Amino acid sequence: MAGETWKMIQERWRHHGRVMLGIALAATLVAWACELGGGLESTEHIAYDDALVRFTGGRGKSTEVVVVVIDQYSIDKISQSPQLQLNFGNWPYTRTLWARIAQELKAAGARAVLFDAVMDERTADESADLGFAQALRETGLPFYVGMSTSGTADQLARADFQAPVPLTAPEAAPATSPPEDDSFPEEFEDAKAPATPVLTPEALARALAFPASRTDGRPLEALAPKHYPVPPTPALLGAVNGVGLVDMEADGDGSMRRTHFAYTDGTNTYVTLPVRMMADLLGAKEVTLSGRTLRLGERTWHVDDDGSAALDYGGSLEERFVAVRLFAVLNDWIHRSQGEDLEVAAGTFQDKVVIIGGTAVGLNDIKATPFSATEPGMVKQATVVDTLLSGTFITRAPLAVDLGLTFFVALVSAVLLMTVRWTPLEVAWPVALVLGLHVLTGLLLKTSHTHVRMAMHALAGVGASVAALAFNHLVANRETQFIRQAFHRFMEPKLVEQMIRSRQLPRLDGENKEITAFFSDIRGFSTFSERFKEDPRQLVRILNTYLTAVSGALLREGGCLDKYIGDAVVCLFGAPMAQEDHAVRACRGALAAKAAVDALRVDFREKGFPDVYTRIGVNSAVNFVGNFGSDQLFSYTAIGDGMNLAARLEGANKAYGSVIMIGPRTYELAKEHIEVRELDRVRVAGKTEAVTVYELLALKGQLDASTRHTVARYHTALGLYREARFAEAAAVLEAEAARSPEDGPTAKLLERCREYLETPPEKFDGVANLEK
Repeated sequence: MAGETWKMIQERWRHHGRVMLGIALAATLVAWACELGGGLESTEHIAYDDALVRFTGGRGKSTEVVVVVIDQYSIDKISQSPQLQLNFGNWPYTRTLWARIAQELKAAGARAVLFDAVMDERTADESADLGFAQALRETGLPFYVGMSTSGTADQLARADFQAPVPLTAPEAAPATSPPEDDSFPEEFEDAKAPATPVLTPEALARALAFPASRTDGRPLEALAPKHYPVPPTPALLGAVNGVGLVDMEADGDGSMRRTHFAYTDGTNTYVTLPVRMMADLLGAKEVTLSGRTLRLGERTWHVDDDGSAALDYGGSLEERFVAVRLFAVLNDWIHRSQGEDLEVAAGTFQDKVVIIGGTAVGLNDIKATPFSATEPGMVKQATVVDTLLSGTFITRAPLAVDLGLTFFVALVSAVLLMTVRWTPLEVAWPVALVLGLHVLTGLLLKTSHTHVRMAMHALAGVGASVAALAFNHLVANRETQFIRQAFHRFMEPKLVEQMIRSRQLPRLDGENKEITAFFSDIRGFSTFSERFKEDPRQLVRILNTYLTAVSGALLREGGCLDKYIGDAVVCLFGAPMAQEDHAVRACRGALAAKAAVDALRVDFREKGFPDVYTRIGVNSAVNFVGNFGSDQLFSYTAIGDGMNLAARLEGANKAYGSVIMIGPRTYELAKEHIEVRELDRVRVAGKTEAVTVYELLALKGQLDASTRHTVARYHTALGLYREARFAEAAAVLEAEAARSPEDGPTAKLLERCREYLETPPEKFDGVANLEK
């Protein structure tokens, strides 16, 4: 069975292999064109987000990064405290507050601070800015702030990182002190602030730009046209350790999935805020991109060809990072100054990079990520920093890999559906394909941090599936038409249409299935035809009348006429249309054919024509059925040992004096519906195993009493015969032959018993040999 199935598959590949390849190639090209045209962007985003959340979420807390959140609770608590409000004002707070936060984080052992906001507006009280700058200098805590870009900002001068930085003379700035309040530590009071420095254009460019380059000949990512960086206030430029870009870098749907690491405005190069901080932490003097590699000092990360990478969030901000409220840090600064117990657990900030950012809705820093449509924007900076410290970015699979996988998916879809042609599979495959690609995408994201384009693969696979189904439908229509033309002469037309309507179309390229074969021919046809050698037309008319009578009886039982071989009729039951009761139908057809021939014999005798005594063989077995023949001529038929045995049984009737002989499998399938006589156990030529053969006598309950008595006596004699008690068997048969002299099997078995009595066999096993 497996071998025949494999042959069928090979046959379909041989006939339709080029079509399969063509469909796969066309589906791949269409999917790629849609990808290039942006038509799959939205679908790809949805698929990517779902896979990222399902397969990479829930990773646990970072051990490298802690976030200080400006949440609504902190805003409310500061606004409710008259002293805090007096010193720091309402949001946005004076920079004195950030000086206190920096002092506390330094005392708590923070490694560095990244402030996810810009400080590009001068406050009304400039001494607060200068005081903040002085506090940063005194603590020595690495502190980094963001800068945005704007279409109204001025273009910077070219930054020359080799030349010394020229500064102008500082301008005098008045020093102010907050109102005195003995209930707060002295540290709240600002010391005299230094003057505000005024940078030359060259120095300003040096402060904002950072060396970055590509060594592979490709350009760096460009800022938006005519957009230039907006510098922080001058007071901070000399105090913070560095500034970096904090633009949102959102995709077209507004969600933050990716980041670039370096940009250019055509004059200078700028890096993002996390990269600027990491460059100092790693001792890197420049950022280098080459191919799919990002380098900072001695460290490298895998990125995409365009110098970007997708963010491996691993969960929401709350799930991934230890979060401390701003108010708790501010309180700890007060408690530490007064020698009181701290609110934040010891070691929380020790050797950690601290990200400061807003989570309160009113701060307008709520962004979308794959994990949430309302996520604090600082999650992006925290994720990039955490990845640069100890993680891996998510990168796209190379285009060649994506195209290869796309073609593979399309080819598998086309080959599978065009080979199997099974309706449940045709329905289930597109769904299974999409689910399988989703799982594959997720597993690759999780295990190798590689993003394969699911939408392009799915489109190619589904497109190839649709094309394969259309091709199958076209082939099916052709096969349907072929079947209608091929079988309407050999089957009842209503059965042909029923077969087509129920989609029980035969596999014309062949299949193994159990069927029942019918063979019949006219006894002594050569002698019969001799009578009409002078009038061959009359012979043709007689033969056509005979074949029509036999064929009609078989067709009415749902048989398929296989072929005529002279006077012989070959008919199949159970193919091409599946029939669970094919054996019973064949038996009914054989009895009906015998009855039709008996009626025809009476008519022929009246007309003076020769007798048309017919012998029939019926056998059920698994055979290979399909179209057989050559390029010039082929027909639907069956081949196999089962067919050979049916033909042998038809011929064996002569040796047993029977009319209809059936094989053991036919008897097993139809025994509840028929009356039979067990004739003998026989061994077919070329076979060693003996089989039991039966004479089909009538349908169940239609056997007359006289014949039933004859059958019973025959079975008694057959039992004696098998025990080699030939004399006793002959006695039983002689008595029955005298009563029913017309019974052929009785006479034949009696003849054999007498022969063995005269010449005893040397070795007798009760099995007769059926010669060719």
